[in-house]
Amino acid sequence: MSKVETMTPLMGKPHESFENDEVFLLDPSIKAKRRETIVALVSRVLLGVGLLAAWEFVSGRFVDPFWISSPTRVATALVALWNSGSLLQNIYATVTEAIAGFGFGVAAGMTVGVLFGANRLVAKILDPYLVGFYSIPRVALIPLFILWFGIGFQTKVIYTAMLVFFPVFMNTLSGVRDVNQDLIDVIRVMGASRADTIRKVLIPSALAWLFAGLRISVPYALVGAVVAEMFTSNVGLGYLISYNANMLDTSALFATLAVTTALGLLLHKLVVQIEKRLLRWKPAEML
Repeated sequence: MSKVETMTPLMGKPHESFENDEVFLLDPSIKAKRRETIVALVSRVLLGVGLLAAWEFVSGRFVDPFWISSPTRVATALVALWNSGSLLQNIYATVTEAIAGFGFGVAAGMTVGVLFGANRLVAKILDPYLVGFYSIPRVALIPLFILWFGIGFQTKVIYTAMLVFFPVFMNTLSGVRDVNQDLIDVIRVMGASRADTIRKVLIPSALAWLFAGLRISVPYALVGAVVAEMFTSNVGLGYLISYNANMLDTSALFATLAVTTALGLLLHKLVVQIEKRLLRWKPAEML
């Protein structure tokens, strides 16, 4: 018999328990999500291994390694970079510039986005200027930034902040304008000032949109720091990329790109985890 009568120590009354009772089985939706997560993870690993294997097979057989190197050569170059002691120094320089530029860009993008969303007249006045500035190729501004700010740390931070600014600004603006007007009217009837409305309603409502902008802008922060280093620095991953390209060292170039990609994934994962903590009210599939 699967039915077993036991005594509970707390209640002192018999209760019935069942082996393999359906009550204790996982919800089908939870099981499906777990299965989907496992399938996705295994598929990612297999896809990555397959691409690396294909790259290794093609290199030297169909394409000269000078042009595409190979995974084994890239791994050897990565170990050499690590052993030289310069890799950590260059990673630190790039990450510092990216984080500083990201912070300034996010602060500016949020501020201007809330300002435009809360005051439509200001938005109408300044919108053409922002659109015009956004249309300028950002790489073309680096020589001008060098002329204005020199080739130091500040140039790379300003350039990175400029790249981060627009995704954050546009998403914050969309989030503020998406706020239910009835909610704003209710809080104003209750005596809230404009500052209270912005702090209590507009900013919290725009958080979901803001984090969407942050996820987009994290790669921009890294790209901005790396691109600026290629033009203005003798340290950093951008400098390493430029140096290895000039030396025609394809393996070291791919190794540096691999490190840059890993950093981008790590920073993106960090933003996603922060979003999950701050936006716990959102359904998990929306994060």
